[in-house]
Amino acid sequence: MVTRKNSTKSRGADKPPASKIKIEDLRTYVRQHATNLMRDDPNITSVGVAYKVVGGLTTKDLAIRFTVGEKVSAQGLGPQGLGRELPKTIDINGVAIPTDVVERSYKPSFTTVALGPREERKARVDVLKPGISVGGRFVEGGTIGAFVRDRTTGNLVLLSNWHVLQGPRGSIGDAVVQPGLSDDNRVDQNRIGTLLRSHLGRVGDCALSSVEGRAVMSEILGLGVSVGAVGDPSLDDPVVKSGRTTGVTNGIVKALEVHPRIDYGGGISEIVGGFEIEVDPAAPPADGEISRGGDSGCAWMAVDSAGNPTDVMLGLHFAGVDGARREYAVACFAVSVMKKLEVEPLGSVSPQSLMALEAQALTDESLGYSAGFLSFEVEPPTFVKARRDDLASLDGSNELRYRHFSVWLSKSRKYPLCVAWNIEGATFKRLKRTSFRIDQRGELEMHQLTNAIYLSNPFDRGHIARRADLCWGSPAEAKEANRHSFFHTNIVPQHEAFNQSGNTSDDPEGGVWGRLENTVFDSENPHRLRVSLMAGPVFGRQDRRFEQGGETCLLPDEFWKIVMYRDESDSSERAYAFLLTQRHLLPAGLAPQGLELEPWLWARIGLRDLQDMTGIRFGRNVLDREVPFTSAQSLDGSPSLKLMLSQADYFLLS
Repeated sequence: MVTRKNSTKSRGADKPPASKIKIEDLRTYVRQHATNLMRDDPNITSVGVAYKVVGGLTTKDLAIRFTVGEKVSAQGLGPQGLGRELPKTIDINGVAIPTDVVERSYKPSFTTVALGPREERKARVDVLKPGISVGGRFVEGGTIGAFVRDRTTGNLVLLSNWHVLQGPRGSIGDAVVQPGLSDDNRVDQNRIGTLLRSHLGRVGDCALSSVEGRAVMSEILGLGVSVGAVGDPSLDDPVVKSGRTTGVTNGIVKALEVHPRIDYGGGISEIVGGFEIEVDPAAPPADGEISRGGDSGCAWMAVDSAGNPTDVMLGLHFAGVDGARREYAVACFAVSVMKKLEVEPLGSVSPQSLMALEAQALTDESLGYSAGFLSFEVEPPTFVKARRDDLASLDGSNELRYRHFSVWLSKSRKYPLCVAWNIEGATFKRLKRTSFRIDQRGELEMHQLTNAIYLSNPFDRGHIARRADLCWGSPAEAKEANRHSFFHTNIVPQHEAFNQSGNTSDDPEGGVWGRLENTVFDSENPHRLRVSLMAGPVFGRQDRRFEQGGETCLLPDEFWKIVMYRDESDSSERAYAFLLTQRHLLPAGLAPQGLELEPWLWARIGLRDLQDMTGIRFGRNVLDREVPFTSAQSLDGSPSLKLMLSQADYFLLS
């Protein structure tokens, strides 16, 4: 047994008995002094509040409990030995509180686990729920703890640990995947969102992820309850959790204000606050393990007098005990975690109710392309009968409205025929990317390509309405537009060398589509930018069939874009049309044989020629404001009026 000093403060006859002090006073003391109590002694693995153990039996006497990696005799203590002597009592508010020393060390529950038989907790699922595998792009994985509401945006978000969703190598904005890497390493295919916020420290080990592209059910797997409230645990409270590795296990709260020092690897060691849980002897797990690697991030829920799980979350699991004779787990306080991350309980959410909430948000009458955005009316496009018959519809309309843009979606191609949008430079917001997602309203889901078509090939998910173009307006509007831009209804397969805007040392110019986007976005005075645009792919008869991931699509050779604005330098109202091709970039075996000249990759095209090529009709106000340009005969001898746009012809918006 470790030798401890006899505290002189414990000998005073005038000291009130320890039974007179409140447990809240002990918890406050530990929160304030945990770091100092553990300082300069690597053998101390945690400090907390617990009932004192005497002769292997738990008493009802409160104590300040120290856990140590190894108990040693007085002769084995520093300066060359291990650790230091610990006081027999500690004075708290004039009361001598006894200390207790037990052997215990902790490790985070995120260690690599071997792949086992495929099961719901470890497999990729279409409906996300707490209790299953999740992880950051650089983390082996852990468990979805709960779905909660972000108090800053009102959005549903996923709650788990810092070391599950971020880890030492991660950063805010990284991809989050389901299942975690230890269960499936296909990051691109399994992405469900991005890391939004995180914290690692005395308050807890916790993080949030956005959720996009999958349905959600808030009911915890195996428990049948959702997180509807949070509470503060007390000693001897029964609790239950549902983890990725050990499933449902029951426990008893045995220590409060436990502050273990955790080595997370990568040079990160942190003291994390929480409470300790022991196996419930009335409901022991079959293998004796209350938690294992992969359980990190799961929610510890309160249990009622009948032994049933309640909807009250008490803790967020983040560590297990290493090398102990008995099984223990450690959890952050749920109240502290939610306060720190600025989230709140969400209650019961099903896939149907989540879809209903999103569908309701997409019925806002202010959504969609605005024809009256400029000083002249820019009418929405119309379509020849063959194109019109191919358009998907929702509530009787072919125009799918999103924040700042509208989409006309081809059912046969499963990507947009045309997108129209507005740009207001005065209220631009710089926002991080989110995740691609399916618009699940009505029958739209069956008319969209999915992420599977973009795996292991050079094709990007190419935005027609550029994401950055749409991020304007109030902060809430900009965030909504950013999120809406990632619906697959706005996405077409584009070769990466055609789509990406460059601005890197390896590719300073980037693809022609990206360069055209930058010409609009990087105008001389972007804060004064006010533009309406329309764009889409050209549905060509020679477009080639492409199969990937169980999906089939026709790859468009060419894309078009119309830019409309009022030039404030001379009050002229202008419209330009452009035609761009990715034909020369298509993979071997798909590209046609014949002459391909790069100077013709970026060209002006007449609006009436574009109408004939696409089957789309543009309004009279657009046609009347087309800026004239020199005719040129195309290489194939057709009467198209396309002409390579020289640097001098770039439209610069003042």
